[in-house]
Amino acid sequence: MGSYKGEEQHHHHHHRNESNCVLVHGPIIVGAGPSGLATSACLKQQSVPSLILEKSDCIASLWQHRTYDRLKLHLPKQFCELPLLGFPHNFPKYPTKHQFISYMETYASHFSIKPRFNQAVIKAEFDHVLGFWRVKTQDFEYISRWLIVATGENAEPVIPDIPGIDRFKGRVVHTSLYKSGSVFKNQRVLVIGCGNSGMEVCLDLCRFNVIPHMVVRNTVHVLPREMFGFSTFGIAMALVKWFPLKLVDKLLLLLANFTLGNTDQIGLRRPKTGPIELKNVTGKTPVLDVGALSQIKSGKIKVVEGVKEITRNGAKFVDGQEKEIDSIILATGYKSSVPTWLKGCEFFTKDGMPKSPFPNGWKAEKGLYTVGFTRRGLLGTASDAVSIAKDIGEQWRTIKECNDSNFNYLPQRNVVQNIVKK
Repeated sequence: MGSYKGEEQHHHHHHRNESNCVLVHGPIIVGAGPSGLATSACLKQQSVPSLILEKSDCIASLWQHRTYDRLKLHLPKQFCELPLLGFPHNFPKYPTKHQFISYMETYASHFSIKPRFNQAVIKAEFDHVLGFWRVKTQDFEYISRWLIVATGENAEPVIPDIPGIDRFKGRVVHTSLYKSGSVFKNQRVLVIGCGNSGMEVCLDLCRFNVIPHMVVRNTVHVLPREMFGFSTFGIAMALVKWFPLKLVDKLLLLLANFTLGNTDQIGLRRPKTGPIELKNVTGKTPVLDVGALSQIKSGKIKVVEGVKEITRNGAKFVDGQEKEIDSIILATGYKSSVPTWLKGCEFFTKDGMPKSPFPNGWKAEKGLYTVGFTRRGLLGTASDAVSIAKDIGEQWRTIKECNDSNFNYLPQRNVVQNIVKK
């Protein structure tokens, strides 16, 4: 069996023995997306080492592997920066997908962040007897006092159960696998979902002589991306500092109706709750229009009601219509993967989201933290990362002072030996 000899591998803050047990002297971070990278960088500023475990072969895998070619940031770059390092000055107001990936790679390089790739976490559980987190991948068991969940809200695609979809003879693809409308050229395509992804996919399909039929099952807020040359999001953030939220929502809708017209008339019914309040309460993001609305008005994008069932050659809709369809694109969003691997934890809901609302959802108990679950995009991620690093940094310095110059992770050295020997 293994013994604790502190054999150094890869990094002087991680000790491994022959029983495939890795002792991590700082926090374990699960996920090398923007959330994991930001937290690692903030920890480094606090002089706290960390280890990122990433199931894929690269950083920001969602951005690199699961996004469409035409994607740009929906918000101006100043609202999407990670802590401690901003975007290059020559980047446009709304950076492209490839520019954002480039920024992530520069960020990781700048802070010397080197995740362990191809390490899919199978199980993470707190050992109440020993007082450590035990994180198992297919290769190793990693052990640490702190566990930071950075897999985010968008870890896994949501695939809805639509009656009859199994017998459809055409192509069915989730937007996570959609790259460009070129493969759907001259087809009739059913796009299920009318969020930002659904709208942008429809817009992209129009470039390739496709007739997109966009399914709108529920109410949706559509706002212009900009109003009078200013970011709508920026205007909203400025106004909520001075005025009540409901008043700001009313003002935004007044300006949106002035700019876009009454969206109810084209099949896009607005919710009764205002866009910012709805986002805060449910996490449902308003659609920021980048051109799809004009295509709907011109008839190039068809708006259809909910799907009753999919047939072999098309779809039947709840309003009684039936249409022939060549392909189906599921713009049905993503969900958290936390319930599949984090065990024995009551801090998360069954949907894999923190039970505590923003801004208090970043810290649980027993050394458990979460980042990127705020439903507030990269701004929320940055806020979480700073808070987590500050909190762990204070604990780190306290432990280090207690151990003086002979700091060896924890006072319970004999406990660590027992873990590694098991």
